[in-house]
Parts: sequence; structure tokens; C-alpha cells
Amino acid sequence: MLLNTEPIAIVGIGCNFPGNARSPEAFWQLLVEGREAITNVPADRWNGDAFFHREPKRRGKIITRRAGFVDGITRFDAAFFGISSREAFMMDPQQRMLLEVAWESLEDAGIPPDQLAGRAVGVYVGISAHDHGNLVQSHANRHLIDAHSNSGIATSICANRISHQLDLRGPSVAIDTACSSSLTATHLACQSLSSGETEMALAGGVNVLLVPEPGIGFSRATMLSPDGKCRMFDASANGFVRAEGAGLVVLKPLSAALRDGNRVYALIRGTAINEDGRTPTITMPNESAQTALLRAAYQRAGVNPSEVQYVEAHGTGTPVGDPIEARALGTVMGEGRSKDTPLRVGSVKTNIGHLESGSGVAGLIKVALALHHREIPRNLNFKRPNPAIDLKKLKLAVQTEHQPWPFGKRALAGVNSFGFGGANAHAVLEGFSPVKPPSRHAPVRAGSTPWPVLVPISARSPEALKALGSAYAEALEASPGTSLTALGAAAALRRSHHPYRLAALAHSR
Repeated sequence: MLLNTEPIAIVGIGCNFPGNARSPEAFWQLLVEGREAITNVPADRWNGDAFFHREPKRRGKIITRRAGFVDGITRFDAAFFGISSREAFMMDPQQRMLLEVAWESLEDAGIPPDQLAGRAVGVYVGISAHDHGNLVQSHANRHLIDAHSNSGIATSICANRISHQLDLRGPSVAIDTACSSSLTATHLACQSLSSGETEMALAGGVNVLLVPEPGIGFSRATMLSPDGKCRMFDASANGFVRAEGAGLVVLKPLSAALRDGNRVYALIRGTAINEDGRTPTITMPNESAQTALLRAAYQRAGVNPSEVQYVEAHGTGTPVGDPIEARALGTVMGEGRSKDTPLRVGSVKTNIGHLESGSGVAGLIKVALALHHREIPRNLNFKRPNPAIDLKKLKLAVQTEHQPWPFGKRALAGVNSFGFGGANAHAVLEGFSPVKPPSRHAPVRAGSTPWPVLVPISARSPEALKALGSAYAEALEASPGTSLTALGAAAALRRSHHPYRLAALAHSR
């Protein structure tokens, strides 16, 4: 890969994370408030009490009742996507969530999905869970298997269905590198964009928790936190917290994003992936491989590691993995760094848990939003450093407070993501500051205009139209400074128009 090639712009975000974080705005609010979105197992998944036992290696049991869950995983507007109820019933919830998040990410980017038909747009999805397939193909449910079953459970279809739905002609790839899947997907998407293979890409990942069996395996391996708390780099770290959700980012070369007038959350300056190789066990991390990964990522990005202010760590809160990651970060990021300006580190897993194949994109979205708002959210559950992690010597500091982004010439950050089989990924991000030309017009008070503004909204059913109208009203109520002109322009020019429509002509909110 060429060094310091054109940056890749993150122009849209779609997500459905624990804590009802169903949009980038809701997710950012969760981070700002420092909320922890871990709950007991919902009754519609499995009986948390029946499978619970305090001994981690008890056969058929799980050491914890807690994890990160998204609400309404069974709800899906099949008619919106032109999918029959029978086919929707057989679809893996991961497919359904990704379809919704893909559409929402494009709307967030101000790109009408119907304008992408036939174009070289790629879809790169990280996925590793087979919970739905295991249920469908179990002996008890064998009688339910029909013509939609195989496409409903295939992991490849999670990417392909997005491409099919939007008539996208670029690469459509499902990737499984375990916990690094979604950041690896982002790496491959960036390579495709840099080579010119695609003009735009959707990249990210998904995970669902439908059955207890994977949790039993992790419990037997003593990997899970008994109390359901991720304590990254903390002395009381006692394991990771399982979680589910979906996230996608819309990516374009920066020049294309500027040409098309897209809002840019942040820039991806470079990415790298590698593998741990042979370690004492297949799940044991390799410090030297992580060190090599960081050096490669920052070399390709053309960024001096000592200038980076923040890294979103993999940070699962395990006694073995945390010290290895901390030492690798200190070795590379500490070179030439002043002790007075330590590298700040945190992990979104302390908020929403470990999304496994979707965890990398959750961290990527957190950092993109932090760069966009120029604020660093606080890391939860940190009281005392793990004795095996000498933060001062490594020139690291756990981000324990929500605060403005540290002043500097460039706002720079990194994102770590490691698979439990040794597949590692890292991304280097930079804040984006657009140059705004001076306005030739007199200033207009926020929330009002001297001329009427047309705000057209539409949906695919009367019920959906009513709900969307309510959502617009709530958004205007919550954001008094909203520009009506920008709102009307976005509704008219940057959203798809559906059969059921209404239009408001307004001078003010």
C-alpha cells in the first residue's frame, strides 16, 4: 500500500447499540452521559436464572446473567424493504438490523439510497455469530425449514442483501476474523476505495445474542466478567461482557466527499491488519504482533505515533489481554512522547459491552463522533491500574473524565481491534475542519427564516409517515438552533421520496 495516500472520509453513520443508541446522536448522548447499557438477559432470549451458576466451569452454565442487548430485535418493517413476511421470518436478525442500519447510514450521509443503483458501491460486513442458524437448523425446528431458510441463515447474505436491496455493483463481502471483523472490514473497504475499485463503501459489523451456548463456552474458558462490568486496564478486571448490535459507516475518498458536499465526521488516514502467529494458545495475544501492527498503521498513515492524543483500545477488561495491549501501546505510542502529555486511552466496551464481530466499528464510530465534537468521552469502571500495567512508565492515561479534545495542531486518534484467534486491526483517524467561505448574506436567527421553507417528508405507509412526522417534530423541539433552510434542503434533496407524502411550509420551528 502507498504511504500517506488520500484520506478516506467518514460521511455517514448508522448504528443500533445497547442502551437504545439507535442513531449517532443517541449513541453520542449515551457516551456524554457516561451511561452503562448492560442489563440482565431479557426473557425473550433465554432464561438467565436457569443458566446461571457462580462457578465458571460448571457444565452447561454461565457465570453471569448480564450482557448488552438491543431492544426490539424481532421488530422489522419488511414491507418497507419489499420483503415478504415469510422471508422476513426466516431472516437472521443480523440481516434485518444491517438493512436498517445501512439505510439509516445513507440518510445520515444525506445520500438518497435510490441514487446508488448500478454504481460501484462496496459493502464490507464483519460477522461471526451463527445463533440464528443454529436455532433454525436444530432438530426441534427442522419442520420450519423452507425455501428462504438457507439465504436467511448464510452469513454472506448479510452483506449481499444490502447490495441486492440497493442494487449496488461493488464488492459485497462478509468477513469473519472474530472480534476484529468489523475493523478488518473497514480496512478492506479503505483499500478498495484507495485503489479505485469502488467509489463509495459501507463498512462495519453486527452481532446478536440469541442463544446461551456461546456464553457457556466463554464461561468455561473463564473469559466472562461475573458481574457484567468491563474494567479496562483496572486492577479488578475480571473478564469481558458480551453484547450485541450493529454499526456501519459510509466511506468516500475525501476529494469525492468535498465535491459532493458531504458532511465529514472524521478522516481515516491509514489502516493495518496482521496476525499473532504461533502463541502458547490460539487465544493468547502476541505483544510483538500488536507492536508491529501499530508501527505499520502509523507509517502508512504518515503520522508520528507520539502526536496521537487518544487511542480507543480493544480494552476487553481481561487480566491477560489488557497488560499486553497496554505494553504494545506504550512501546509504539510512547516513543518521543513527553511524560506531561500521556496517550489517553479508553474503551467503549465499558459502556455497551463487547459486540464481538461488531466491536471494532463501535469503537470506530465512538472515535469519529469524538473527533467531530472535539470531545473525549470518559471511560467507565476504572479505579486503580492493573498492577501489571505501569501507566506512568508506558506514558498512558486512562480517560476517566469527559473533556474537550486536547489542544494540538492536529486532532489524531487510533482504534485497536483484536480477534481471539489472533487477527488484529488498527485504524488511524484525524479530525476534519472544513474551510467555510464567508457568507455574503445577512445573518438569520437560528430556527427561523425570512422566507417560507418547504419541508417534504415521505414514507412507504401511512403509519410510517405519521411516525416520521412525529420524529421531525421531536427533533425540532430538541434542537432549537436547527436551520430550517438546511432541514428543508436535506429533506428535499438528500432523502429518498416514497409514495405516502406530506409537506410543511414554514417560517419557523
